[in-house]
Amino acid sequence: MNVKTHRIIHCADLHLDARMTTNLTKDKARERQAELLNTFREMIRYAEQNDVNAIIIAGDLYDTQNISAAARNTVKDAIIDHASIVFYYLKGNHDAESFLEALDPMPDNLRMFGESWTTYREAEMSRGSLAVTGIELNRSNRESAYHELSLNMEDFNIVVMHGQEAEQDSGNGAETITLRKLRNRGIDYLALGHVHAYKLGELDSRGQYCYCGCLEGRGFDECGEHGFVLLSIDTETGEFQTEFVPIACRTFYTLEADISGCMSTPEIARQLRSLLDRAGYRPSSLLKIVLKGRVDVECEKNLALLQKEFEPEFYFLKLYDETRLNVDYNSFALDESLKGEFVRTVWADQELSDEEKAEIIRCGIQALAGEEIE
Repeated sequence: MNVKTHRIIHCADLHLDARMTTNLTKDKARERQAELLNTFREMIRYAEQNDVNAIIIAGDLYDTQNISAAARNTVKDAIIDHASIVFYYLKGNHDAESFLEALDPMPDNLRMFGESWTTYREAEMSRGSLAVTGIELNRSNRESAYHELSLNMEDFNIVVMHGQEAEQDSGNGAETITLRKLRNRGIDYLALGHVHAYKLGELDSRGQYCYCGCLEGRGFDECGEHGFVLLSIDTETGEFQTEFVPIACRTFYTLEADISGCMSTPEIARQLRSLLDRAGYRPSSLLKIVLKGRVDVECEKNLALLQKEFEPEFYFLKLYDETRLNVDYNSFALDESLKGEFVRTVWADQELSDEEKAEIIRCGIQALAGEEIE
């Protein structure tokens, strides 16, 4: 171990106790809740094994005001049982009045922030200190907070906030963080929470801002890898490095599958198989497949059968049909059958759009063939 290196984990938006019922059954939702807690414990184990000095939780530790005993005890015990790790906790917009504030006695390794700027000296450096400063934004302090921020320019300054980054004031609430007002203020690393995807950007010539994202994705709006950021600071030189560390036990993916030209369910299944084989998603994944492209109006496409075929291969699978229909009206021009007469009648209706005509024709052809209309 390099004794000059100070290591800090930056995490946020854990949303422990999230309901997880949007896509999942009750049993799987409960399983995912337990997995969220276990991923938090995995992060603590990582900290133990990698000589991490501190953990910053930049908001939304919980998802609800009614915290379960399991979630409460998991966090409390993690703090108390790891006295060598300093925990910095800043409440986010989902966190209620934290039970951590009511701990009696308050653990010596727990640092809290409030509605005014609070600074903690984390470690001495060759020049100045490693300082962690944070504030919980609300409607009453969101204007004054920027004016009241005062940092020692000799320190290595980590600033902790929770909200949506913006270049200008948006007036959309307390959760807006105006980057323009934080530039050239002596910030080396701006540790942010609220955005659930990893993002690292340049704040100014001195510092960076970072959203670490959430530890676990909870829906298909949170696809891809999730984890935390490891911040390694050289206390001699003041130089630092950041590393995104994936830790989620499951990953959400969205696969857009172009099935243009397919005429039957088996053809579509073969196309999906080819795409899935190339993607290589793990069986633990949660996957949304979106069918795209243009298909013939007479294409036989059974979504239930496709769902049944691929569903067992993943923890969860969801299938959407966003294909558009092609109708070759010329092929029905001389068709004297009932189907041909039906197609020509619909096509002649001037009040319908082309997409509406195609959908009506699709349903009509399915009905004439004795198929169940989807």
